[in-house]
Amino acid sequence: MTAKIARFLEEVRPVTPCVVVDLDVVRDNYLGLRRWLPLADVYYAVKANPAPEIVRMLTALGSNFDVASRGEIDLCLSSGVSAENISFGNTIKKQRDIAYAYEKGVRLYAFDCEAELEKLAEAAPGSRVFCRILMTCDGAEWPLSRKFGCEIDMARDLLVRARDLGLDPYGVSFHVGSQQTDLSQWDIAVGKAAMLFTALDAVGVELRMVNLGGGFPARYRSDIPAVERYADAVMSAMTNHFGNNIPAMIIEPGRSLVGDAGILETEVVLISRKGYDEDVRWVYLDVGKFGGLAETMDEAIKYRILTTRDGDDTAPVVLAGPTCDSADILYEKSNYEMPVSLKVGDKVRILSTGAYTTSYSAVNFNGFDPLKAYFI
Repeated sequence: MTAKIARFLEEVRPVTPCVVVDLDVVRDNYLGLRRWLPLADVYYAVKANPAPEIVRMLTALGSNFDVASRGEIDLCLSSGVSAENISFGNTIKKQRDIAYAYEKGVRLYAFDCEAELEKLAEAAPGSRVFCRILMTCDGAEWPLSRKFGCEIDMARDLLVRARDLGLDPYGVSFHVGSQQTDLSQWDIAVGKAAMLFTALDAVGVELRMVNLGGGFPARYRSDIPAVERYADAVMSAMTNHFGNNIPAMIIEPGRSLVGDAGILETEVVLISRKGYDEDVRWVYLDVGKFGGLAETMDEAIKYRILTTRDGDDTAPVVLAGPTCDSADILYEKSNYEMPVSLKVGDKVRILSTGAYTTSYSAVNFNGFDPLKAYFI
């Protein structure tokens, strides 16, 4: 909780639920990554928080951008981003959207299968392409395994095929999983990438880039290493496997830039028990899974929570959202406790909610408004 956010909430008293994002924190996080990983080009993962205010600020700081759709391309271009600073990093693209991106000047694309490669050859001829490889995402609180990427032997053949189709086989990408807490995962992933470099060099294909994806964390309930330790892990992996011949490097931070910059303020709508002998209270908030807290699915991301009655005695609770859907339970198994004195109408603040909240908020589920956001 920054002083600026606290002052805003006290003075403005916005209607809940809402997220307040301190842009100074985003700026400091970006500059911190640039300081600790100066050899890597930053491509902000727009999906984490696609607010124009964030995109414009990062543009002014010199960031590049990783986009997943035509809408995110338009957002970036309208915010002053040059097309040459955009990577179309989604491996699942409609051919007409590839053509649209190419028409706008985008020349860097991800793929992970032959069908996607053929679409790129047709709609974005001559473009630089990089192949995403599979990772198990061990140690990640929000894994990204199986849906994206391919095995190394397939990646090798696809990159050769990219050359034969007239594309520029630029490099390899991976993602070790969002909110990654195991620093050794980068060494495993870079080792796989280096194997591909060697295999492709043997058949006359010279790769020049490693896209290390995201994985850098925000601060939730569990302790995480400092950003410089993540940077050390990345650079140690690169020098370990590439020696002095380090290729171009891309990182795609999202959560680590904007997560800790946001505070979600919500209100207690109801407190109940399910039986006379039931000790655990159910605390219903005016925000839930469908209002922006989708990453509580399977209780994966465990947010830190503050109340106006902190310091009083606490007892176990189940935290749930306001919608008429039984899936709208935030935490039932993660041992959350809240003050016994908590009352209906009390304000609750959920920390580190600047990432993957507004972008996950449903448009009109159950008639609830989308999550309101303020950028200060």
